[in-house]
Order: sequence, then C-alpha cells, then structure tokens
Amino acid sequence: MDKNTIIGFSLIALLLFGFSYLNRPSEEELEQQRRAQEEQLMAEADRKADSLATVQNDSIALSESINAESADSIATEKFGAFASAATAKDSAYTIENNKIRLVISSKGGQLKSVEVKNFKTNSQEPLVLFNAEKDGTDFNLTLTTKNDRVVETRDLNFEPVGFNAIEAKVTKGGRAFTFRLTAADGSYLDYIYTLNADDYMVGFAVKPHGMQNTLKTNSSTVDLTWHSKIKQQERSKKFEDRYASIYYKPTSDDVDDLSASSNDSEDITTKVRWIAFKDQFFSSILIADNDFASAKIESKKIEDDPNYLKEYTANILMPLDVAGNSATNMRFYFGPNKYKELKAYDKDVDSDKKLHLDEIVPLGWTIFGWINKYAVIPIFDFFSKYISSYGIIILIMTIIIKIVLFPLTYKSYLSTAKMRVLKPQIEEINKKYASAKPQEKQAATMQLYRQAGVNPMGGCLPMLLQMPILFAMFTFFPAAFELRQQSFLWAEDLSSYDAIVEWSAQIPFITNYFGNHLSLFCLLMTVTNIIYTYINMKTTDTGQNQMPGMKLMMYFMPLMFLFIFNDYASGLSYYYFISTLITIAQTLLFRAFVNEEKLLAQLRENAKNPKKQKKSKFMQRLEEMQKQQLEYQRQQAKERAKRR
Repeated sequence: MDKNTIIGFSLIALLLFGFSYLNRPSEEELEQQRRAQEEQLMAEADRKADSLATVQNDSIALSESINAESADSIATEKFGAFASAATAKDSAYTIENNKIRLVISSKGGQLKSVEVKNFKTNSQEPLVLFNAEKDGTDFNLTLTTKNDRVVETRDLNFEPVGFNAIEAKVTKGGRAFTFRLTAADGSYLDYIYTLNADDYMVGFAVKPHGMQNTLKTNSSTVDLTWHSKIKQQERSKKFEDRYASIYYKPTSDDVDDLSASSNDSEDITTKVRWIAFKDQFFSSILIADNDFASAKIESKKIEDDPNYLKEYTANILMPLDVAGNSATNMRFYFGPNKYKELKAYDKDVDSDKKLHLDEIVPLGWTIFGWINKYAVIPIFDFFSKYISSYGIIILIMTIIIKIVLFPLTYKSYLSTAKMRVLKPQIEEINKKYASAKPQEKQAATMQLYRQAGVNPMGGCLPMLLQMPILFAMFTFFPAAFELRQQSFLWAEDLSSYDAIVEWSAQIPFITNYFGNHLSLFCLLMTVTNIIYTYINMKTTDTGQNQMPGMKLMMYFMPLMFLFIFNDYASGLSYYYFISTLITIAQTLLFRAFVNEEKLLAQLRENAKNPKKQKKSKFMQRLEEMQKQQLEYQRQQAKERAKRR
C-alpha cells in the first residue's frame, strides 16, 4: 500500500470518528432509549405470560372437566340413582327441647350427637351420650337398588325439608323435622324426627315415597346398623362399667341383657321390641312400634381408653315398605335410667303394648325386685317430696326398716338367749359324750332342747327372713338415680365412693381389687361389722363346739366387705353402717331388758312338763331324721359285728 492510500484511509477514519462524536446522543436521549427498551421487553414478557396463562387455564379447565366427568362417572357407578346425593355438602342441624339437645347431620340424616340437658358428668361437663366426630357413632341403612347396587345411607346427604334454620328449639307442643334423600327419578326417602317440648322420647320414622322403581322390592326388610361407644360419665370407671350393658326386649319374652363383665354377643332370631345401649345412669334406647324382625347385638369392653367403657353394635333387620304405603315408625329414648321416669311410658297402655323400659334398672330378681318396686322406691319417693337431703332420707328409711324387722330381730335374739342359758347343760352333755359318736351327742343335745321347748333354728329363721331386704337394698342403692351427685357430710356423691385418701401409684393386687382410694363410709361399715361380730359371738355362745377356724372366718368376712364395698356407692355403705349401728344398739338393749334368770327358770319348768310342749313340724322332721340316722348306724354296727 502506497503513501497516498494510507493518508486517504486515515482521513476517512478521522472523518467517521469526528462524525460519530459530533452526532452522539445526549444523556436525556440515552435515558429515553433505555426506558423504551425496558417497556418493549416488559410488553413482550406480558404477552408471553398471557399466552402461557391461557394455555394453563385451558389445561386446568380441561382437567377439571375430565375430573368432574370422572367423579360423576364414579358416583353414578357406585351410588346409581343416588349419585347426586353423594356429592352434596355435609351440614349439621341442632334441634332441642327442654330436656335434650340433638345434632343431626345431613350426611346420612343421622344423629350426630345427643346431649341430656340439666345434667352434668362427674367432671361437670355437658352430659353427651355420644358424639359421632369423637366416638364414631353410626346409624346406617343398607339399601339395594334395582340394578343390585348396595348403597349405605351414611354416604349420602339428606336435605332438610320445611325448615331452614340451623338451630330450632321446641318449647311448646311438638314439631316434626324431615330430612330427605332424593333419587334421580324424583322418588325419595324421608327421615322424620318428632320432638315434644318436655320429653326424653324422640319420634323417628323412615318413610319411602315411590321408591319401588329405585329399590328392590323382593324383600320387606333392610339392614340397620347402630353402633356407638359408651362414654364414662361417673366418678369410678370400674364401678360404672358393672352396670353398663346392652338390654333388649324380645316381643314375646322378658327383658334380657348381655354380660356386663366381659365381651358378649347374642343372635336374636325372634322379633325384638327394643334395644338399649345402657350406661349406669343413662341410656340410648331404640324402640320399634311394630317390632324389628331380628337382631344381632354385641358388646365389647374398652380397656385402652380411659374415657370410654364399652363399644356397642346392633345389626337389626328392620321392616321397610319401599313403595311408601306405610312408614316404619320408631322412637328413641335419650335420658336417665330413672325407674319412675321409665315406668311412666307404660301408664294407661294396654298390657300387650307395654314397653317395660323400667326393667333396665337393675333392682334385683323376683322377691328382691318386688321389695324395691313396691316398698323401698315408694318410701324413697315419698320422703323426697319433703326432705332435700338424701342422707337424711336414707337414715329415716333405715330406721323404718329396722322397726318393721324388730319383731323378727327380737324373736331371733330370744331364741339365741334360750340356747345360751342352757350352756351349762350343753357343756355337761359334751363331757358325758366326749368319747361317744357325734350323732349320739347331737341326739342328746336335741333331746335337751326339745324338753326345754327351745327351737335351735329359731334364731336362724328370722335372720333368713331379713335377707331379702338386705339384698334388695344392695341392688337398690347403686341403681338409684336420685342419689347421683347428691352430697352428704363428706361424701360428694352418694352414688359413688367417698374417698378420704387417694393415691396414683399402681400397687399390685391392691389397685386391681381395692382401688387407689379408701372410702370412709366403707371403713366405718367395716369397723361396726367387726364390733357387731364380736358382740354377736358372745351372744350366740351356747356351749356347742364350733368348727375349727369358724371364729376367724367370722372376723374375716367384715374385712372382705372392705374390699368389696370400697368402690361401691357410698350411699350403700352408709346404709349398712347405720343399719349395723342400730342392730348393735338393739342387741345391747335386749341384753339389758331380757332377764336370763327368769328365762332359765321358764325353760326348767318346761322341761318338767315336756308333754305340754308343742313340737314344730321342723322339729318333728329333725327328730325323725335323727332316729333314722341312729337306726342306720346300729344296723351298720351289727353288720360289721357279723363279719368279724
């Protein structure tokens, strides 16, 4: 490259540089360009985002459409004509009267929870019989559709009909609340709850309407499943558990129940009038107006949860007219196990229609139950009208019972006193026949009693006649609803134990059989029984040889009472304590006023005139048995002599 060329390129470069320098943009122009570029980039990003969102929305809409179609398809496949009821929203409706509060779930149209108003648990919380959210309570009908689909009502939603309020209270008269399950063809199934203002009873009807084209019609019954856990409501779970069980009434038989002490079940193949899920003081009872066809019931103990006692299940074959010509009418009873309350439902009712709900109150068998029903409860109710303290009422009842039994008690003491004053003669017989056979000694003793006009069983028979009352009271106090949460002296609850000492440590044997507390009334009862045992053994010492260890056994029994009654109702221990105190006082009074010297003189006079003594039939039979026994022994002795 020559010199001129180089100079030319240099001049061109200089010109370009000068031109660029002179025409460069100002700072303001550069800022405007930068902003313009940013706006352009942002607009491009928004355009791309809008495009992406549109694609995503289209994708979501497509997915939702596919899922909805899939869900509808699954629901239709599973529930058939009831598919639309399987996707509705679950809602809770509260209805109540002056005594109970019910929460009904639209899911299944079933009772979600039941609270018995005006009562509290031992911890002073609302008394709720069951709560489906916590304990899994279930009330379900199993329906079979025309195309053989098995549908559970627990999975379907029932819509309220005729009312919109989430909460409703019945304060006067009665009111019906209808929950409806609708099928695709317009037919429907109604659950109708009827609530009166002042009643523990709730009407419940199941009424289909035109469902013969939806449900199978080859059967007149459906399966009803009722399941619930029984909550601990009282102070002692162990004691409350003894009185918690399933009771049921076969239509043509007496009320029966499952075992309360262990897991139990029963397959009832005959018609059933009602089934009760019973606790110690409260029950949920399902009653059929026209009987259930059959039922299988089961009770299981709950050991691993301190808040529950048992788990109850009833699988019931329930009548149902799917065409809707008639409703299946039932009733629920949610309330206290109070004898008078339950008995009132049979007032002015024909004998074949009586429910006999009062039989779930365990008042004892036969004669024990009669004493409670026709004597103890009426007296108890009478004094309850005028006296507010149930401790005072128990005291008065104890005195009345002792007055009624006084003639028997006196006769028993007098018979024992007659035998006791003959003690010197009995000891002479023991010495005379020391080497003889026991039968000969016994015959001589009975001869002495016969001549003196003494009946050796005279002291036992009056005591035996008192036993039904003692056992009646044993069954009455733990079942007496009136004593629940009633305080007296140091006892906070006469239906439960009255602990003066409690501990939390688990002590082998003691904790299982005695508990982690010491009840004061039970302790007082034990002490008075030991004192009475001592006095009674002195009183009944007639000189006859007792079985070895009998004295020790007599003292051992009151100590056993301490273990048996420590966890029982304090009202029962209080009754036995007062009763024993009065018995001790009576015994001391008898000893003070009965002149035993005059009594002995009378017996000696009787012995001089044995022909005047009238023998009881029992004594005649006893003498005859002794003669036969002695004759048999003589014959045996002769046979042995011949063999020798």
